[in-house]
Amino acid sequence: MADDYTREAVRAARAVTARLGLPARDPEVLHERSNVLVRLGPLVARVPATIRLARTGPAWQERDVAVSRFLTERGVRVVSPTTDPPAGPHFAEGLPVTLWQHTPHDPDHRYAPDVVARSLAEVHAALREYPGELPRRGPLDDLERILGRYDLDGAAPRLRAEFARVAATLPDGPAQPLHGDAHPGNVIATEDGPCWLDFEDTWCGPLAWDLGILARQGGPDHLAAYPGSVSGEALRAYSELRALYAVVWRFVIARRFPHRLPEARSALAGYFS
Repeated sequence: MADDYTREAVRAARAVTARLGLPARDPEVLHERSNVLVRLGPLVARVPATIRLARTGPAWQERDVAVSRFLTERGVRVVSPTTDPPAGPHFAEGLPVTLWQHTPHDPDHRYAPDVVARSLAEVHAALREYPGELPRRGPLDDLERILGRYDLDGAAPRLRAEFARVAATLPDGPAQPLHGDAHPGNVIATEDGPCWLDFEDTWCGPLAWDLGILARQGGPDHLAAYPGSVSGEALRAYSELRALYAVVWRFVIARRFPHRLPEARSALAGYFS
């Protein structure tokens, strides 16, 4: 059953399309986790949901649109923002709403590791030419913000100390524009091939962050297939940062879905075991 976050997102999506003079469509909720995706005919409205507990303001939505448009214009397969009507962000119900082309895909298809890895490398190659400003600390800023805002079931002090320890181990090295959340779940299977989405986490950082995510959530075969490499030290350090991020994020999810608090507690125990 839809919760308040989803209901608010649907109202915001419908309000924006009505304001733009678009035909009324019956909304279809495609996804309702970090963001709510509402299909309205040929368009999909993307409205922040759980992510509202961790971030405020429209900067992430603006970045998602700008980066996705840049990649689209360079022939990289990504879910594309609309141009007519403008993608936004628009605002309704106090929420930023961005508009995207509905991209037909097979939700059950999973690409082989080498296909995912090569397509991510194509995204990275194109992003190196991105002219816009990008954050320089990415997940570090997220963690600082969340750990400074919430008690996290009493675990915040311990997690803040662990964050300081992990951050101190991060090696210096070259930075480049990243996807920011480069796991296989952010690749959809279209008739034309693998298509990446969700660039709101894009930042300028070490390649080890994206490759650590790819390895953790895809597997070692994905990492081995990537046409490039990073040092073992960097990969271990940024993989540990990602693991910590995942634990903290589970507590954020539990603020919206209290029945998932046991999952967060279990993840915390597993991290420190």
